[in-house]
Amino acid sequence: MTDLLRAAGAVVWRGEESRPEVAVIHRPTYDDWTFPKGKLKSGEHEIAAALREVNEETGLTVLLGRALPPVHYLSAGRLKRVDYWVARVAGDDGFSPGDDEVDELRWLPVEEARRLLTYEWDVGLLRALRAAPLETVPLVLVRHGSAGSRNEWQDDDALRPLDADGRSQAANLVTALPAYRPELLISSPTARCVQTLEPYAAGVGAEIKPEPLLGEESYDPDTTTDLVSRIAVPAAVCSHRKVLPELVRTLSGQGVHLRKGAFAVLHRAGERVVSVERYTT
Repeated sequence: MTDLLRAAGAVVWRGEESRPEVAVIHRPTYDDWTFPKGKLKSGEHEIAAALREVNEETGLTVLLGRALPPVHYLSAGRLKRVDYWVARVAGDDGFSPGDDEVDELRWLPVEEARRLLTYEWDVGLLRALRAAPLETVPLVLVRHGSAGSRNEWQDDDALRPLDADGRSQAANLVTALPAYRPELLISSPTARCVQTLEPYAAGVGAEIKPEPLLGEESYDPDTTTDLVSRIAVPAAVCSHRKVLPELVRTLSGQGVHLRKGAFAVLHRAGERVVSVERYTT
């Protein structure tokens, strides 16, 4: 729907998972209490927008956990969709109250926040917040970006590089991966997979570990799944259409189709996958 307004935000929590406090903001223009959120800029990824809006309104840098149900409502006669995530604090630049946007930030236990919030849909987000674990470890499974036609490439297919669209997808991935701060970057050895992660790796000064088991030729369902399932830290893994759907299905029990440049995020609590999300770039 071309007329759909898009926004993104987060329910930010801190403290003990069993007794979390959540960040609630007051907006003087509307005289309401709500969660930090804001409109997407043109061409902005929804995940990047959530990170930016939370930081602008609260001074907090956050890491995203699982997605919460999106909220839909009418705004000036247009349908608006707001995507939300569970988020925890990774840094705090300090809250700066403003006269127009946000003039107060409160950290409240969930029950107190429930009583203060202005909108029923925000109360619904609190219910969803407590429906699954808050502390999760993200596993980002990326399908390589666009790399032209396999049939038109005359050299070794492993050397086929990203095309212009693929490079744009890799650049967009740079804006989304900070939400998960992967400590480990693993890729099929093919050029198109490595190049998909390279811009992010260069920006954070990380190395990309090539793994033949993620390649189309060396892929083995059991061995590859065992390799990926043993990753215990936040990680980004780049591979191929042949590999990723079966890998996601084996790890989570869910079927996910990924277009070129798209990625799935599996949020894990211990050995259990509690959420599977799919995003395009």
